[in-house]
Amino acid sequence: MDAIKYPQPKDSLKHVTLYNNKSLYIPLLRFNYKNYFCGMATFQFPRQTAFYKGKVRDVYTINDNWLVMVASNRISAFDVILPEPIPYKGQVLNQVATYMLNATKDICPNWLIDAPAPNAALGLRCQPFKIEMVVRGNLTGHSWRTYASGKRELCGVALPEGMKENDYFPTPIITPSTKADAGHDEDISKEEIIAQGIATEEDWAILEKYALALFARGREIAAKRGLILVDTKYEFGKLNGEIYLMDEVHTPDSSRYFYAEGFEERQAAGERQNQLSKEFVREWLIANNFMGKTGQVVPVMDAEWVNTISKRYIELYELVTGSTFIPQDLGDDETYARILASLEKNGVLG
Repeated sequence: MDAIKYPQPKDSLKHVTLYNNKSLYIPLLRFNYKNYFCGMATFQFPRQTAFYKGKVRDVYTINDNWLVMVASNRISAFDVILPEPIPYKGQVLNQVATYMLNATKDICPNWLIDAPAPNAALGLRCQPFKIEMVVRGNLTGHSWRTYASGKRELCGVALPEGMKENDYFPTPIITPSTKADAGHDEDISKEEIIAQGIATEEDWAILEKYALALFARGREIAAKRGLILVDTKYEFGKLNGEIYLMDEVHTPDSSRYFYAEGFEERQAAGERQNQLSKEFVREWLIANNFMGKTGQVVPVMDAEWVNTISKRYIELYELVTGSTFIPQDLGDDETYARILASLEKNGVLG
């Protein structure tokens, strides 16, 4: 997806005192495109070389070698940004990702350097592999829909006979998808990835090793909190010839969790599993006749429903991390100042 083009306002000078008491006057873009950006300001940092707006995060490239990711309160489903922001969602995503990146850095190197604000992270810019490494421990979601249609193969991986929805796979499987620049991601097999030159056979072996080890760690962490990590996705990139874990890890947007208590009983009885993820938003949209298809209209999200979604995100944060969620309402100026101080502290600005 190309970066979104938008009119450039006149720069206003913003005075910022850095962590080492240096004073700078730097330009701060003030336009808030509230309907599209969900009220989050768009910044202009010193030595900024690129800006990319994803469905959830705003990504700033600094000096071509660093990234600042600001997680918004936007929420998306079926590749559509829904019309209402979810309070504290950006903080939840950023802080869960930070927690998990720190909890898995012994498995593989990752991009994160600092988290200077509740919804912001600073890290290394890597050259991404154009795939998502989707790891599945249970027959759920897309894998179940594939299975229920009668197919017994997904992304080149054989699916065992005799399984029910939400059953555990004998061992976790990897079902990659393309990381599309535009449009929907598509399933792809290991063989196709190597044949198309998306990753070499040697790189694939490392990606597979890292993805399965990360999933195992994620499951260990979840189990301690009374949860089951059902499936998730990882993104990797290369920097100086080494493979790094990028982006978010084990967050509610990238992962699906079940409650462990009563799981086996519900499976035996053929009952729905209690889950903690963004899936309940997708289910609500489907129930209201929206799946992102042409001509369909996003249903109205009233204040009560928005608040319910926010509470679910906060609940997952507290369950996964074992910590009480502390809402932090920083203004745009304070967020900008903290990020700028981190850039200076970490030597990004020279």
